[in-house]
Amino acid sequence: MTQILSESSQQRSRVPELPPHWRHYFSFSTDHKVIGIQYLVTSFVFFLIGGIFAMIMRGELITPEADLLDRAVYNALFTMHGTIMLFGWTFPALVGLGNYLVPLMIGARDMAFPRLNAAAFWMVPVVGILFILSFLVPGGPSQSGWWAYPPVSLQNPSGQLLNGQFLWILAVAISGVSSIMGAVNFVTTIAKMRAPGMTWFRMPIFVWTVLSAQIIQLFGLPALTAGAVMLLCDLTFGTAFFDPAKGGNPILFQHFFWFYSHPAVYVIILPIFGVFSEIFPVYARKPLFGYKVVAVSSLIITGLSGIVWVHHMFASGTPGWMRMIFMFSTMLISVPTGIKVFAWTATIWGGKLRLDTPMLFALGGMINFVFAGITGIMLASVPIDIHVNNTYFVVGHFHYVIYGAVVFGMYAAIYHWFPKMTGKMYYEGLGKLHFWLTFLGTTLNFLPMHPVGLMGMPRRVASYDPEFAFWNVLASIGAFLLGMSTLPFLLNIISSWISGKPAPNNPWWAIGLEWLVASPPPVENFEEIPVVVAEPYGYGKSEPLVAIAPEHN
Repeated sequence: MTQILSESSQQRSRVPELPPHWRHYFSFSTDHKVIGIQYLVTSFVFFLIGGIFAMIMRGELITPEADLLDRAVYNALFTMHGTIMLFGWTFPALVGLGNYLVPLMIGARDMAFPRLNAAAFWMVPVVGILFILSFLVPGGPSQSGWWAYPPVSLQNPSGQLLNGQFLWILAVAISGVSSIMGAVNFVTTIAKMRAPGMTWFRMPIFVWTVLSAQIIQLFGLPALTAGAVMLLCDLTFGTAFFDPAKGGNPILFQHFFWFYSHPAVYVIILPIFGVFSEIFPVYARKPLFGYKVVAVSSLIITGLSGIVWVHHMFASGTPGWMRMIFMFSTMLISVPTGIKVFAWTATIWGGKLRLDTPMLFALGGMINFVFAGITGIMLASVPIDIHVNNTYFVVGHFHYVIYGAVVFGMYAAIYHWFPKMTGKMYYEGLGKLHFWLTFLGTTLNFLPMHPVGLMGMPRRVASYDPEFAFWNVLASIGAFLLGMSTLPFLLNIISSWISGKPAPNNPWWAIGLEWLVASPPPVENFEEIPVVVAEPYGYGKSEPLVAIAPEHN
């Protein structure tokens, strides 16, 4: 079947056009593919900046004494590391991946609102610059953390109107607007622009997960954006929404913040679940096990994500009855996520595995996610959560999700779709070196945070008791190794893009609409709109995926 699809794609694809000139990536392009790469490259620049901040912090923590940085500077780096990694790297990178792939996967020529799409991207560099400026100007958000809890975030030691905390909150508000614009675009595109014959249960799982994540954005982000605007008013205009000295309620901000910021974890991880679901069938040469159940489980995660936020507030005076409700709901969300893990395992089991770089990163990401899920269930339990609240156990769990699963999934996606995006093949040897350095660095960096957190080491400290030194030395070595691991990745991607071997349209013999067009795809993606006639992931099945019919308007 894959041979039939490959041959038919070569017959039907347009003659490959010249890739966009580098100047196009600095323009207000409305091509979803250019915008997708703009997101990916911009976010990776912020990823490097946030990584440098992390290595500086781990350099401080390699010894118990605060002997490298001033404590206030350390706290500022801590805040900016988390801020840039979330708002500058993770969210934009996943939006970029979705931008590039979703129209191709559903048989559309572009996103529903191309100009809105471009406008949403160009807010991202503005947001990143504002965050960095907030670190450099007086009155920065060093003490309030990346969650900006009042009343600490309402203090203005510089006495200036245009202070660092103001710039930080403004950047969060702009980021929220950008993400809402993107969510409207994604949901509309998926709902209204699918190719003929692509019913809901013929969509690839990646599209399902992007849809589910963007629905969360639509109902969750307005709460965070509104909370950021209200906090901005408190800080700038003297209102009293959250200022307890003026009768405000600071706990209300925590509800605004976490109502979105815990579901935001699923906004981040759901598209990575989609990446795993796309990659495992290709490199195991088997259909995805339980396709429809895996698709529906994404929507179940979306629904349950709206009733879990209070478990971040178990130590904020939350009543006992509310603790029990949100402990149950948090544990319940492990069921649909577990369904996906079982489906991936069943897909891999008995398959003809090909351990290329994308498969290695996907396997590593799945293993890391299982570990993160186990510690997540532990944190859902009220007694354990209270015990390890504000310790490095929470930091370790969070980083196993964000780095161990999400970053691994992003690397898997970049390697897998790199030939389609650039028309060039990456270097497999450098890719595997990158994987092993990353996997080892991740384990050394984040695994020690769990025992040291159980021992009671608090986060956001530049100095600590010498009894924690051994685990911190291991974690710092892992952080430096992770920093080194980006070097073969950068060398691989840049050199391959410039002078790599030309890629065929379908180098992996994969099944999916994106593999039926040239590499890189033409401007409008498809010469003729395909008509989908079967479910995806038909490895080993005889029916074709699509039939090509005259253009449908």
